[in-house]
Amino acid sequence: MIDDSIVQNLNALMTPSRAKWDPASAAERQIRPVERRPTDPQACQIFKDDVLFQSWQTRSDVLNYCAAVALDPSDHDLALKQVESAKERERVVDERLDPYSGRFFPREARTEVLANLIRNERSVEGIIRSRTWGLVSERCGDAGMGWEEALNNWRANKKAQP
Repeated sequence: MIDDSIVQNLNALMTPSRAKWDPASAAERQIRPVERRPTDPQACQIFKDDVLFQSWQTRSDVLNYCAAVALDPSDHDLALKQVESAKERERVVDERLDPYSGRFFPREARTEVLANLIRNERSVEGIIRSRTWGLVSERCGDAGMGWEEALNNWRANKKAQP
């Protein structure tokens, strides 16, 4: 996943230093952090278009596919669930021996379980993209655009290209 190594990828975009390294610079203690070297704007844009947004789109496509499968009305476990439910209701157990046996815990439908899982994955994806975009914006100097807007612009540009 490209987001896991975003700092290394952004560091690779930096232009190498043009001035030779001065060994005397290591003799003095640096009190304030050294400013970052500028990242080439064209390299940033190519990275975002060809790597970052492409990766995000692929993951979005996978989540959309999984959501479609999760919402499939043909729950294969439905018959088993109905049989289990009937058996559980008919069961008679002495609650003095097992106080929890009288409780009935129906299983969630497969579609509900998968829908919750996809919802959680989308939340995690949003957090990851937000943090990644923060780093990209810091290094590449994007003008106040959020990751959703940037991704939607990229999608619109991809559709407009023949």
